[in-house]
Amino acid sequence: MSDITKKREIVTKKWEIASWCLYDFANSSYSAVISAVVFPVYYANVVVGNEAGRGDLWWGRAVSLSMLFVALSSPFIGGIADRSGLRKKFLALYTFISVTAVALFSTLREGSVAEGFFLILLANIAMEGGLVFYNSFLPGIAEREYQGRVSAWGFALGYAGSILSLFIALPLVKRGEFSTVWLSVASFFFLFSLPAFFYLPADRPERGLKALRAAKEGVRDGFASIKRIWLRDPVIRRFLIAFFLYEDGVNTIIVFSSIFAAVTFGFSNEELVALYLLVQFTALTGALLFARPIDLWGPKKVIILSLILWLTVTLAAWFARDKSAFWAIAALAGTGLGTVQAASRALYARLIPIGKESEYFGVYSMMGKTSAVLGPFLFGTLSAATGSQRPAVLAVGGFFLLGLMVLMPLRES
Repeated sequence: MSDITKKREIVTKKWEIASWCLYDFANSSYSAVISAVVFPVYYANVVVGNEAGRGDLWWGRAVSLSMLFVALSSPFIGGIADRSGLRKKFLALYTFISVTAVALFSTLREGSVAEGFFLILLANIAMEGGLVFYNSFLPGIAEREYQGRVSAWGFALGYAGSILSLFIALPLVKRGEFSTVWLSVASFFFLFSLPAFFYLPADRPERGLKALRAAKEGVRDGFASIKRIWLRDPVIRRFLIAFFLYEDGVNTIIVFSSIFAAVTFGFSNEELVALYLLVQFTALTGALLFARPIDLWGPKKVIILSLILWLTVTLAAWFARDKSAFWAIAALAGTGLGTVQAASRALYARLIPIGKESEYFGVYSMMGKTSAVLGPFLFGTLSAATGSQRPAVLAVGGFFLLGLMVLMPLRES
């Protein structure tokens, strides 16, 4: 191979990696503004009306149903993408659907309950489902020894996108210009995702199957991959069980952190937004700080360190008695959030077979989405039974401990 060809390949790889990371930057606007901070409150309080918790009920239904659909469909859409050779087109289609649905949020008015419910389902299914294809590009754009840092760069840019999109949205929220908020998120998501569709590796439809046959065999492959993982692949099975356990703990803390801060420590709405931004900034810092160690030490060691950190967070939250202590705990939790997510994706990318990326990342997505079930149920049950959130947050630490115990014997390579 000539030096010119080598240089071209290096430049191509750099553009592939940059565009892949930038897609995380793009979709983070959805995660921050639509999923976490602004739209849930708008839909529950303005569109539905939250008397007697009616708005919370509709929002919870929309999120739960969309996540259930993504969890159940992910292994099969991954198999279809692999069989058809059209992974990139699937990513573009899912992105377009999510962006369009978010833009249509601008048509919602007071009383548009059903329309909002349908658009939330559409936007969330497309956004979360698209991550199956997005994640599956990692093994192909980065060599094994660099997958950890590339994964971390993606998450770091994602947290940066969350911070920037919130800074764009919050002044509009204060002026009550909510339609402009939704259009700004759709524009942000669309514009910064474009490089991925230009520079990520091209589809190979000539290696794939026709649409109907690809669908049939993709569904068959989805069932086969689930069966193969659980019956014949003890290494990936062990990782996915560990991932399910500790990700359940992470998801529970994400879901209940604002409620815990508000109820137990008396945080105001403005303080909750500031707390969210702090977590995003420290998550960005953590992802960057551990980008190289993921590759140098191995992602398994970094996950173990992160789980020890998460155990420390839950213990500290149990003992904390004032706001200043909780600010420090939130910063520590943010550092662990960016690290454990980046290292988990990198470790899984090392374990899966070549040519089955979308299919296996479909199973990974399924485990990630269904992991938000046991923890929130346990937290709510203990909080109601004891009249305090402190025993509940301490119990969540059990998920990190169990995940750590399952992960420890895993052979990384």
